[in-house]
Amino acid sequence: MAKTRIEWADAVWNPITGCTPISEGCQNCYAKRMAKRLAGRCGYPKDDPFLVTLHPERLNEPLKWKKPRRVFVCSMGDLFHEDVPFQFIATVFGVMANSSQNIYIVLTKRPQRMKEFFDWLFSNAAKYYARGYRTVPYDDDRINVLIMNIASEYGINLDFMRQWPLFNVWLGVTAENQARADERIPILLQIPAAVRFVSVEPMLGPVDLSKWLGGTWYCKTCECTVDPEFVPFSEIHYPCENYLDFIPGIDWVICGGESGSGARPMHPEWVRSLKDQCQAAGVPFFFKQWGEWFPRDQWEWNPELILPDDEYAYRDGSGTHVFEDIDGLYPVHRVGKKAAGRILDGQIWDEMPEI
Repeated sequence: MAKTRIEWADAVWNPITGCTPISEGCQNCYAKRMAKRLAGRCGYPKDDPFLVTLHPERLNEPLKWKKPRRVFVCSMGDLFHEDVPFQFIATVFGVMANSSQNIYIVLTKRPQRMKEFFDWLFSNAAKYYARGYRTVPYDDDRINVLIMNIASEYGINLDFMRQWPLFNVWLGVTAENQARADERIPILLQIPAAVRFVSVEPMLGPVDLSKWLGGTWYCKTCECTVDPEFVPFSEIHYPCENYLDFIPGIDWVICGGESGSGARPMHPEWVRSLKDQCQAAGVPFFFKQWGEWFPRDQWEWNPELILPDDEYAYRDGSGTHVFEDIDGLYPVHRVGKKAAGRILDGQIWDEMPEI
């Protein structure tokens, strides 16, 4: 376990490290930059520090913690990467279940593999029952028995666990733009979780999450979602004549700009729109940071910053980017993550789901 500067977590836990690029948001990955600095140390391979690496010796760390904390799981990788075996992922979930004083926040860019993991978990739990564990009567208990047996193979002894989905595990996906939101969120909403969230970071364009924030109707036959406004009274999806299932929506939204040498600028109106969507739906909104680029229209709440004079403020250059919209020009200036801060329109937005 290590303390963290990530605003929405108290600590990080990395039973796996390393990843491979999968979408636009990976271009300036902070974890990859950090892994390079740690090459040859702390479990990061010297020749390829961002190689997907399992760390079985770290699995039992949370079982030693006494003070409750919010834990970002796999901040230096993706738990659901294709190179991480399902058995290892199951053990991670078993440890989280056995340390229920903590809240575990799991973020992935691979929701399809996350869904495949849960399908595998539930399917194998049923097989365990068929192979002779008939004294274990309930589905939750069968899952627990399966995980306890798998964890023992990694040298982790677990007590009997909790009801599924685990109340202390939050599952989320990254959606850096609208295309990734449309791709990943419908899959996330099919996965059992106490809290489902979306991290729009780095925010690379406008994102509309409104249709998912209030819950959604889903058709298992054709695997599509239906806007609640257009759900028929009979709740039958007529294109395939199948009953629709109601799936709870997104419970939490994180938003933030990009940092680092290659950071791409973020339009302040993208952030405001997302915040307004969350407020309208009653969903907690967490604004993490402006990142490398600071919007000029936020200057009144950060007057100590030295920005270009008005004569140069609206000219594109190495330290300024100007967004041109129908309603005007929006310059953003490169000042660095620390100087830019995280105040949005005079307020810190650090809302969290109620637990």
